Amino acid sequence: MKEKILFQFSLIASLTLGLAPFFPHAHIWKQLMNIFHNRPMAGLDWFDFFMHGTPWVLFLVLGIRKLVGKATW
Repeated sequence: MKEKILFQFSLIASLTLGLAPFFPHAHIWKQLMNIFHNRPMAGLDWFDFFMHGTPWVLFLVLGIRKLVGKATW
């Protein structure tokens, strides 16, 4: 039951914190493009990347656990 609530929370966090700011494009997308194109990033940029990326990682891990069958909810 706790995993289900955590999964729902991670979904909401991914869609809000994970994508904020929404316009002109999601901040996590900008950070991923900086990494992909090997652009220099300051320490604050790395902090932003981890802050905006953590809900997505949690969402993916819990979703994969459910698909594999290790989650019992």
